[in-house]
Amino acid sequence: MMEENNKQNERFNYSYSAKQQDEIKKIRERYLPENEDKMEQLRRLDSSVTRKGTVASLIIGIISSLVLGIGMCFAMVWENYVIGVAIGVVGIIGVCLAYPVYSSITKKERERIAPEIIRLTDELMK
Repeated sequence: MMEENNKQNERFNYSYSAKQQDEIKKIRERYLPENEDKMEQLRRLDSSVTRKGTVASLIIGIISSLVLGIGMCFAMVWENYVIGVAIGVVGIIGVCLAYPVYSSITKKERERIAPEIIRLTDELMK
């Protein structure tokens, strides 16, 4: 019985130095919800408009360039000109489509985010 009372009364007290307290605060801040101001939010929204279009056009451009390269290999190395030219033309068409894909995705994103950006700019300009 006596041992149980002693175990219940045992407490651990920790004290941290100022350096440890600063480190604890920094770690804690990483997990708190961010309170970004309106200007930071506006910058983030503005940069997010082109992100999807850039990623999509890069993927299309890189894959199309590789297809073009395969077509060149067929034509130059393996001397199969008909297949090489056909594959190369497909690659060239893909490379040519990369920018229109970027433009259309960016235009749609601008239309989607425009009301929020207009609202934020109105608040900031007051």
